[in-house]
Amino acid sequence: MVQVNAVTASDSLQQDYDYGNFDPEPSNYETSDRENNRENYDYDVTIVGGGIVGSLAACALSGSGLKIALIEASQQSLAVARGQAYSLNLLSSQIFDQLGLWQQIRPQIETYTQVYLSDGHYPGVVHFSPQDIQAETLGYVAEHRILLTELQTQLRQCADVAWLCPAKVLQTDFQPNAASLTIEQAGGVTTVRSRLVIGADGARSPIRQQVGIKTYGWQYWQSCVVAFIKPEKSHSNIAYERFQPDGPFAILPLPDNLCRIVWTVPHGEAERLLKLDRASFLQELTQRYGSQMGKLDLVGEPYVFPVRLLHSTQYVQPRLALIGDAAHCCHPVGGQGMNLGIRDAAALAEVIRAAHRRGEDFANLKVLKRYERWRMVENVIVLAFTDLLDRLFSNQILPIVGLRRLGLWILDNIQPIKTQALRLMLGLTGRSPQLTTANLSRPAI
Repeated sequence: MVQVNAVTASDSLQQDYDYGNFDPEPSNYETSDRENNRENYDYDVTIVGGGIVGSLAACALSGSGLKIALIEASQQSLAVARGQAYSLNLLSSQIFDQLGLWQQIRPQIETYTQVYLSDGHYPGVVHFSPQDIQAETLGYVAEHRILLTELQTQLRQCADVAWLCPAKVLQTDFQPNAASLTIEQAGGVTTVRSRLVIGADGARSPIRQQVGIKTYGWQYWQSCVVAFIKPEKSHSNIAYERFQPDGPFAILPLPDNLCRIVWTVPHGEAERLLKLDRASFLQELTQRYGSQMGKLDLVGEPYVFPVRLLHSTQYVQPRLALIGDAAHCCHPVGGQGMNLGIRDAAALAEVIRAAHRRGEDFANLKVLKRYERWRMVENVIVLAFTDLLDRLFSNQILPIVGLRRLGLWILDNIQPIKTQALRLMLGLTGRSPQLTTANLSRPAI
């Protein structure tokens, strides 16, 4: 069973007062935890979506005294095999560490100790290093299969987590004291009752749509071409973010001297690149990539995904909370999407655990609003920041070009601004979930 380091009840109470989240009169709640225990529930918490964010939420809640179900529509092997990689910031590494997973994950992923930020062919390059934030590294790059495999391995050891996979939620019915989920599994249909449902079922979240939570946002004019590359020379643990007129181009280091590229271009250009033969694709990639790592080789096949910004008008309703892409999606510039979802899962787990210890009904709207108030503002800031970066650096209007290059000079030469910008991108600003008790200036290594 996962052991989670949690703050004491008095610490949690003080934090809730500090953030304006605590109702000092528990008797005002519609139903108390004790009253709910008299109900006939199949599960206390049902998580819909067994990807990285949903699985992490299950791990974070295990050991809390609650009975948890994790529902995933895809076969476990198919979910693990998804060909994707993510930049993990320092806060995310701490969350995995406090869940007891980091020692297993760390040998299988790569660190980056430098970030080079540049604007097209402009010679000025912003160099970020660990010294800018008094840390030992800037972040990590991990393949999807590595993270999800370790989460699934951990969940197999959790006696308080029921893993329903493959299973599909056909319908949800939210009532005052429970949620009923109609589930199709192994050719049969069954209904389970749960005190709380957590929607971790992606950007097109059926759970979110079924309850009528609205979203706002837009599809960008861009898609991302992603691929694994094997360069001739060492990647030297350097991550690159190069802004081009048609979109940012990122290079992320991976183990065994592999690199992951995220090549953002207009939709039509992305489709054209995907149709190129291997030699032609590498030729165009080399023109964008540069010659600093020598000859490039393509490992596997590239694929394309569209880029969108999405934000839910609500993260919670009575008996329901949304996390990860079900609540928000952002532009991939800066590698923020997965980190936001990991932070959501840890924050919601902290709110639920603290409320349960105090004898509150953790599925009550007043309790769930604590999570929404905590995460919504921080997520909106990051969504706005990534959107601004993409629009600012994809713009060729001369005054804007001059303004952003002045901004790059300021970023590289005025240390307090540089430090604060880096802290924002590495998850070191805002309120940290109490699953992380270590000093964030000394990340897990």
